[in-house]
Amino acid sequence: MTAHYQVHGDIAVITLDNPPVNGLGLSTRQGIAQGMEQALADAAVVAIVLTGAGKAFSGGADIREFGSPKAMQEPNLNSVIQVLEKSTKPVVAAIHSVAMGGGLELALGCHYRVAAPGASIALPEVKLGLLPGAGGTQRLPRVLGVEPALNMIVSGEAIKSEMLAMLPGQKLFDKISASPATLADEVLAFARSVAAIRPLPLVRNLPCKHPLGDAYFQFARNMVGGMSKNYPAPLKCVDAVEAATKGKFEAGMAKEREIFINLMWTSESRALRHLFLGERAASKIPDVPADTPLRDIKSVAIIGAGTMGGGIAMNFLNAGVPVKMLEMKQEALDRGLATIRGNYEAQVKKGKLKQAKYDERMALLSTTLSYDDLSGTDMVIEAVFEEIGVKEAVFKELDRVMKPGAILASNTSTLDVNKIASFTKRPQDVVGLHFFSPANVMKLLEVVRGEKTAKDVMATVMAVAKKIRKTAVVSGVCDGFIGNRMIEQYGRQGGFLLDEGCTPEQVDKAMEKFGMAMGPFRMGDLAGNDIGWAIRKRRATERANMKYSKTADLLCEKGRFGQKTGAGWYDYKPGKRDAIPNAEVVKMIEDYRAAQGITPRKISDEEIVQRLVFALVNEAAHILEEGIANKASDIDICYIFGYGFPPYRGGPMLYADEVGLFNVVQAMHRFAQNPLDDAEFWKPAPLLAKLAAEGKTFN
Repeated sequence: MTAHYQVHGDIAVITLDNPPVNGLGLSTRQGIAQGMEQALADAAVVAIVLTGAGKAFSGGADIREFGSPKAMQEPNLNSVIQVLEKSTKPVVAAIHSVAMGGGLELALGCHYRVAAPGASIALPEVKLGLLPGAGGTQRLPRVLGVEPALNMIVSGEAIKSEMLAMLPGQKLFDKISASPATLADEVLAFARSVAAIRPLPLVRNLPCKHPLGDAYFQFARNMVGGMSKNYPAPLKCVDAVEAATKGKFEAGMAKEREIFINLMWTSESRALRHLFLGERAASKIPDVPADTPLRDIKSVAIIGAGTMGGGIAMNFLNAGVPVKMLEMKQEALDRGLATIRGNYEAQVKKGKLKQAKYDERMALLSTTLSYDDLSGTDMVIEAVFEEIGVKEAVFKELDRVMKPGAILASNTSTLDVNKIASFTKRPQDVVGLHFFSPANVMKLLEVVRGEKTAKDVMATVMAVAKKIRKTAVVSGVCDGFIGNRMIEQYGRQGGFLLDEGCTPEQVDKAMEKFGMAMGPFRMGDLAGNDIGWAIRKRRATERANMKYSKTADLLCEKGRFGQKTGAGWYDYKPGKRDAIPNAEVVKMIEDYRAAQGITPRKISDEEIVQRLVFALVNEAAHILEEGIANKASDIDICYIFGYGFPPYRGGPMLYADEVGLFNVVQAMHRFAQNPLDDAEFWKPAPLLAKLAAEGKTFN
C-alpha cells in the first residue's frame, strides 16, 4: 500500500507515500479510501489530515500507470474525491512542496487546505494536450476566482502557495503555515480547531461567476486562440471553465469529463503524452543500473572560448558549478569572456536575471592559457574545431594533465568518439557530449557512448545533464550520431527538391507550415553552410557513390555561408535574422538545372513534407536497427529538442506511426521511381519494412 494511516491523539493522518512525487496510482487511491473508512469508523477521531511523504503532497497521476486501465480502475480519482467530500468528519489537506494536477484536485476535494510556503501549485494537464479531469476546471475557479484560475489552467504553470494566498478573496488556502518545518504541527492544531464546525464547507457549493460573463469569455478565447495555434486543449479549457459559471456543478463536471475524453483521442495529446514519457525514459540506460555510483563533479574545464565553448560554460555557471576556460591566445579568451558577459548583461537589462546572480555566476568563471591549470578539475569538455587532428592534439594534452578519474568529454557533432578515446590511455573515461547551438539555450544534449566508456561515466554525465537542465539522449558511435546522421538525409532531399523545381523559400515555407521551427535552408544559414560543406568534403572519398545535389557546394563557393556572412540561401541585414530571398541564388539553381539537362516541374507542399520527413524516418529506422539509439522515443526527443520538430506531432517516429508505416513504405516506393532522387536510399530499412508488413509501429 502506498498510503499510510496513523492516529495522532484525536486526529487521523493519511500520508501518501509513493515516491518520487506521491503519484496517485491505484494502490495510493485504494490507501486513501481505506484510510478514510478507518477514520470514519473510529469514534475517537474528530478530524482527518491528508498529506504526502517526502518531497511532495502529490504530483498528480502516477506516470507508471499513464494511459493504462489501472488509471481509471476504481476507486478512480473522482471516486476518491467524492469520499473526501462526503466525509462526516472534516478533512484537511496539508500541502507542501508540490501539489499539481490530480494532487491539487485531491486537495480541492478536502474541506480545508493548509499550505506550507514555497509549495508549487499547478494544473499542468494542458501541457499534455488535456485539461484537468477530476474537477479542476470546476473547483479552482470557485476558490481563486475565474480569471486567475483560467490563467493557471490554460498556462499549466506552477505558482508558489504564498503568491496565491495573496489573491483578494481567495478560498484556496485556509491558512499558510509559518514554515515548511512547522506545517505538521500547525495542521494538527488547525484540524482540532475546525473539528466541531458544521456544516462542512465544500468547494463545489461556492459561487462561480464572472462580472462580465460572455464578454470576458469571448475575450479569453481571442487571447488563448492567438497563442495556442495547433494545440486544441487551451481553448477547450476556456469552454470548461465557462461551464463552471453557467450552471450547476454536476453539469460543469459532465462538460469537463466530455472534453477530457475527446482531448485524450486527439493526435496532439497523444504526441504530447508520448514526449512526456519519452523525455523521462531517455534518461534510463538499459545496462546502467539506477544505483550506479556517480563520480563527483564539483568543477568543470572547457577547452575553447568560442560560441560553443562559451555557451557550454554558461550552462555550468547557471547551475553553480565552477568553470575554468582554456584558450591558446589571450585575445580569444577575452572575446569569449566578453560574449558570456554580454549574454548575461542582456538578461539583466531585460529583468530576467538579478545583478547579484550575474555577479555570482561570473565569480565562478576563471580562465587560463595553460593545460596544466586544468589538472584539478573533475570533468573537461573540449569545444574546438571539428577536425580529427585538432581533437587528437587536445586529447593527448588532456590525457597528460587531467587527474585520474576525471571525465574527458568531446563536443564533437560527427567524429568517431572511439577514435578520440584512442588518443588517450584512459578510453573508459572518454565520452561524447554533443551540445546544440546556442548551447546555453538549446535543451538537447546527445551523450555519445564509446565502446569502452565506463558505466559510471555514463551514469555521471546523465546526472550532470539533469543538473544543467538538459534533456540527454544516449547515442552509439557512428558518423553524425543520431541527429546529424538523420539531418544529412533531410538536407539531401532538400537539395534534390531544388534540382527538380523548388526554390529554397518554397521548401522552407512548406516545412514551416508543417510545424518545423525553420525549414532546411533557413536552418543551414543559421548553422553555417560551410560546416556542411566541410563535412561533405571530408566524406568525399568514403561516400563517393552517394548522390548529392551540387547546389549547396556552389553556394559555398560563392562565400554564402549563411547568417554569419550576411548571405546564404537568403540575404540577411545586419543585426536581423529575417531571411530575404535572393534572385542570384534562384538563378544559380536554375543554371545548375539547365547544365544538368533537368526540366523543372511543379512540386506540391505535400510531396516536400513527405520526402523530407520520411527521409528522417528511414534513416532513423537504420539507426534503431544498428543499436545506435536505444528506442524510437529517444529519436523523437532528439528531434523535438534539438532540431525544431513540432511537439504537437510527437517527433518523426511517432508521426510515422500516426500516418501508418504501411503508408510510409508505399510513399517511399513512389519516391524510388523518381530518376532524379536516390532510389537506393528509398529502399525501406529492414526494420521499417518488417513493422509495416506486420501492421506494427515504432512506439
